[in-house]
Amino acid sequence: MKMTVLSLTTAALLVGAGSFAASAQAQQSFQYPQGYVGGDAMFWSLNPDRGSSRDDVGLRLRGGAQFNDYFAVEGHLGTGGSDRGADLDHLAGAYAKGIIPIAPEVRLYGLAGFTEVEISNDRESGFSYGAGAEVDIAPNVSVGADYMRYLDKTAYDFDAASIGLRYRF
Repeated sequence: MKMTVLSLTTAALLVGAGSFAASAQAQQSFQYPQGYVGGDAMFWSLNPDRGSSRDDVGLRLRGGAQFNDYFAVEGHLGTGGSDRGADLDHLAGAYAKGIIPIAPEVRLYGLAGFTEVEISNDRESGFSYGAGAEVDIAPNVSVGADYMRYLDKTAYDFDAASIGLRYRF
């Protein structure tokens, strides 16, 4: 009899502790607005209408503010990489970010905004768009990947696929 009461008490304590831990974890959700910064390897490609494409790897920094589960604003700064005379001097842009939560730790997103790109001292700017996904790997850290069409000009397109980490604060 004492063993049954002890087992029931232990079970009740374990269930209670598990419930408390689950509710504490649920309360760790972030408050909005929420800032974030990230760094990515950026695999860029310059595709002229005539001639062969040029591509290389650069670095991209991004940061932004998320206002709720579905909307954020984000900025990109990128540089680096050179292929046959096409040097990515810099990339700078600002975007609206629409977010679709798939699960508490998985999100899809779309970006739309404007970018200025300077390649081999030739500076162009225009409308940009892209899409990506990210997965939380720790409470404040996520890994993500996206594909952006930074420029869509008459003579060429400038695209980049990126993969990297994001830190929320």
